[in-house]
Amino acid sequence: MKAKQLYFVLFGCCCVAAIALIGIAYGANSVLAQQASKLSKLRAQSAGLTEQQSSLLQDKKDIAKYSELNTIAESIVPQDKDQAEAAREIVNIASTNGIHLSSITFPASTLGETAAGLPAPNLTQLTRVSGITGIYNLQITISQNSGSPVPYNNFLSFLSGLEQNRRTSEVTSITVTPNANQPNEVSFTLIVNEFIKP
Repeated sequence: MKAKQLYFVLFGCCCVAAIALIGIAYGANSVLAQQASKLSKLRAQSAGLTEQQSSLLQDKKDIAKYSELNTIAESIVPQDKDQAEAAREIVNIASTNGIHLSSITFPASTLGETAAGLPAPNLTQLTRVSGITGIYNLQITISQNSGSPVPYNNFLSFLSGLEQNRRTSEVTSITVTPNANQPNEVSFTLIVNEFIKP
């Protein structure tokens, strides 16, 4: 083989090698770019999982920390609207204070009605407490007969007993009528809220 032919063969081999080298470099660069993209996605997922894990650990600590508070809240706020129990407690508080009640009334019930827009059957007679999720109130009207008025101090003790009771903890309306013959004696009508967390 002559020197000129050898030159062209070697030149051709060098060109093919250079093209192959450029192709291999381009392919390697594409593979590296894909791997870098995958790696950045995996790092982002890992960072997200790490954040979720730390948030979960903090939530578990908070649950453990506030579980006693949740237990107290469940024991304070009744889970049902047991009207008989509420009436019994009101009558007991009244009897303790020497008061004879004429009536204890609850709102009208929509139990059994299936019209649209009515609350669920177990929530009938209840209204939502605004600002506190899952808490409802049941309004109770308590009346005392004006024919047998009670001493004002007994009335105050009765109010205190109602406000310390877990079922009737909020008196929202008071109507007091003093006795014309005995100003120290009164008859009254109260509206009381019973809070419930069904």
